[in-house]
Amino acid sequence: MSEGPSLWRDRNFTVFWASQTLSVAGDSFALIAVPLLVLHVTGSVAQMGLLTGVASAASVVAGIFAGVLVDRLDRRRLLIWCDVARMALYGVVPVAWAFGPKIWLLYVVLPLSEAIGMVFQVAYVTAVRGLVDADRITEANGRLSATAAAAGIGGPLLAGVVAGWFGPTAAIAINAASFGVSALGVLLIRLRRQPAPSAEEADEAARGPWHELLAGARFLWRQPVLRALTILLSFFIFLTLGLTDVLIYHLKHDLGQSDGAVGVVLAAAGLGTVAGSLLVGPVRRRMGFGASWIGAIAVAGLAIMGLGVSTGVPVAGVTAAAYLACVSVAGICSMSLRQQVTPDHLLGRVTSAFWMTHYALGPAGAAVLTWGAQHHGVEVVCLLAGAACLLIAVAAFFTPIRQQNPELSAATG
Repeated sequence: MSEGPSLWRDRNFTVFWASQTLSVAGDSFALIAVPLLVLHVTGSVAQMGLLTGVASAASVVAGIFAGVLVDRLDRRRLLIWCDVARMALYGVVPVAWAFGPKIWLLYVVLPLSEAIGMVFQVAYVTAVRGLVDADRITEANGRLSATAAAAGIGGPLLAGVVAGWFGPTAAIAINAASFGVSALGVLLIRLRRQPAPSAEEADEAARGPWHELLAGARFLWRQPVLRALTILLSFFIFLTLGLTDVLIYHLKHDLGQSDGAVGVVLAAAGLGTVAGSLLVGPVRRRMGFGASWIGAIAVAGLAIMGLGVSTGVPVAGVTAAAYLACVSVAGICSMSLRQQVTPDHLLGRVTSAFWMTHYALGPAGAAVLTWGAQHHGVEVVCLLAGAACLLIAVAAFFTPIRQQNPELSAATG
């Protein structure tokens, strides 16, 4: 247990927390406003799909190199410049739109912003470690995740109101301003100084960029707990990435619910994310890492099975909330452990490698899950996916994940 000041009294963390919450809320404005801009001008969903695909591809490519940038450069400055760049990019849109719609501009702004956003997200993970003590990382991640989830619920509602009253470009302008707030927040904090490069790090850089690029993946593979987590979480993502689509299909197709009911269930599910994020710190302190992670995956599996047999909105809402609460607990525990056991000079590359591996199977899994729901029914798919998640939890018992405090064994190993 840390003897330092509470996170509530930690000025650095509080400033960072507040500014990033406002930034996440601003991001949700773009999620609503960009599709509205495209639809207003072209009336084409296909155009929006193409734009989303191009932006996603840019994010994936940036993810390959983001870790190296984060580990080589001053992380605080990198965070600020990422925010300033995105503020400028999104700020161009309402200015340009004042002289008439320019869809081509979105194909420049969105991919560049997504690529820069990927670099920011990797740097963000390393910044948390530079803000708080090691034994407060889980609590800090939980609070950041909770307020981000809450902003993600309220942000789209407010964005819809702004876009309806003042137009989508006004919502994009607010998003641009939110990046300015984030940059100011990072400017006002101080991260702990990064250690000077060791002889091993210098040798690593001298062996060439490709060797340096793969250093994060090699560390993940050599570290027993992180290796097991990476493998099992990749299968978990395969089984669950398409679950939101399946939930919506279940509500609309099987239960005959309205769009409003779908919104209520998704809002309840979002509250589950908030609850799990707030609970993860106390849960891990009491139960330890292994029991927290394995228990969360097991309960998530049961929730998925419950979702498949749900026959009404209340049960669907409760099971969806329980599932996302458990996903938050497992995900935050996993991220916090990576921050605790990874050497500082590798943290960016390890984060990039983990995310790239973690989500590699996700798109295929989403396609399989939704195809199965349409052809064999939601109940069958959810029962099978939930049972497979339970098997993942059982498998974790036979790996180093089961340890109560794996960060201690990693530090002494």
